[in-house]
This record gives sequence, C-alpha cells and structure tokens, in this order.
Amino acid sequence: MDTTGRRRNPYELTEETPVYVISVAAQLSGLHPQTLRQYDRLGLVSPDRTAGRGRRYSARDIELLRTVQQLSQDEGINLAGIKRIIELENQVAALQSRVAELQSALDGAAATMQQREAAVHASYRRDLVPYQEVQQTSALVVWRPKRSPEQ
Repeated sequence: MDTTGRRRNPYELTEETPVYVISVAAQLSGLHPQTLRQYDRLGLVSPDRTAGRGRRYSARDIELLRTVQQLSQDEGINLAGIKRIIELENQVAALQSRVAELQSALDGAAATMQQREAAVHASYRRDLVPYQEVQQTSALVVWRPKRSPEQ
C-alpha cells in the first residue's frame, strides 16, 4: 500500500525499487564497485539483497551514493561523519512524517469537535430567551398598588 492507503501495483517501479546490479549502480553513481561494497560494509548505503545475496540498488540508493561521494570529495567529510549525517537526515525525515501524522489527527479531532458543538447548538430549544444581565441604575421606581374603590 502507498501513503494514501491505495494498493500499489506490484510491477510499478518507484525510486525505492531495487533494480540495479552493483556494476550498473557503480556506473550510474560514478564510483568503483569496490567502493560500493565498502560503503555497504560501513552501513552508509545498504542495498537490498537477492535470494542469492547479490546486491540490488534502487534509484534512491544511487542518489545517496552520489551524496556520499559529494560530501567526501567536495566537503572533506570523513565516512564516519557522513554516516552520522545520513542517520540524522533519516531521523529528521521520520520526525517530519510523525508531525504530519499528528497534525492530521489534530485536524480530524478539531473537525469532530466542531461537528459536536454544532449539534449541541442545533439542539437548543428556540423558545428559551438568553439571559442578559440588567445593568444597575440609580433610577428609583415607586410602586403603588391600585386601591380598590371600596376604600
């Protein structure tokens, strides 16, 4: 199933579908196959495995390989630092996903509360008059009972 809850076509290729063997992944990333094996051993880029234990890389894995290479070559970051950066980026992505889930749940709860509030307001009796507080004045009203003509 995808993120919208629909069934995904099992033959549909996504950026996470492992389809590239190590030689193709090496060509696409511009790295040597031995470098890819080293990155796998270090846990930087962990491709899926076939039943025969062969590595299969996805488009996302290849993009990650390029990122690792760029951080290493251009930025001068060592492989341990790159591994930590990748871990933190994955953690941030997971937290962002969780925040989105919680926001969706909050929006749903707010909508439910508004519906319940509207139902309560709709159930009010219309023959009742809302109470309004009378303001105090200094006016004096004198009440005199009517006198009956007998008196």
